[in-house]
Amino acid sequence: MSHLITTQSALDSLYGEVGEASRVKETDRIVPVYRALVEAAPFAVLATCGPEGLDCSPRGDGPGFVRVVDEKTLLLPDRRGNNRIDSLRNIVHDPRIALLFLIPGVGETLRINGRATISADPALLESFSVDGKAPRTVLSIAVEAVFFQCSRAVVRADLWNPDKRIARQTLPSAGQILAALSEGTTGGETYDKALPERVKATLY
Repeated sequence: MSHLITTQSALDSLYGEVGEASRVKETDRIVPVYRALVEAAPFAVLATCGPEGLDCSPRGDGPGFVRVVDEKTLLLPDRRGNNRIDSLRNIVHDPRIALLFLIPGVGETLRINGRATISADPALLESFSVDGKAPRTVLSIAVEAVFFQCSRAVVRADLWNPDKRIARQTLPSAGQILAALSEGTTGGETYDKALPERVKATLY
């Protein structure tokens, strides 16, 4: 226990000063160079917090699925899912959110912090329709901080190297996970067989 870091000063002494590049890269708005990254990203992770704890939820669609309205505003459609709505429940209680954007083949990631509200405005939902199917809600995000993260984590993970892809069959399937957690009452081989068509039919 003597090696636990419990104060800000102890933490600072381990890591030292923040470099100049790390300071100047943060803005309070979506400048053009950051807008280019948002509009190229087909995947983001949404972090929220609420009375029941924290949540980190994957979000994905075609590049630019997070719409840049202006330098201080983003719109993020809530596409069809499992109806747990953990992120949305949190936002109702605490509007603070964080986004991490990933772009295939690019080492740098983009981080955006802000505050979100949930809209069910019919015209707004319709503007996000895909194949005639609109999301149930859209998050309107007031941007507070934007900065890119250097490529070190992605490089260390060798994330985009196709030779490092893991064969799906070497890990438990969705059906196997559900069967294990439910003691066989749900999931299993039948679930796995039906999953590809179910995902295709319910994508939007």
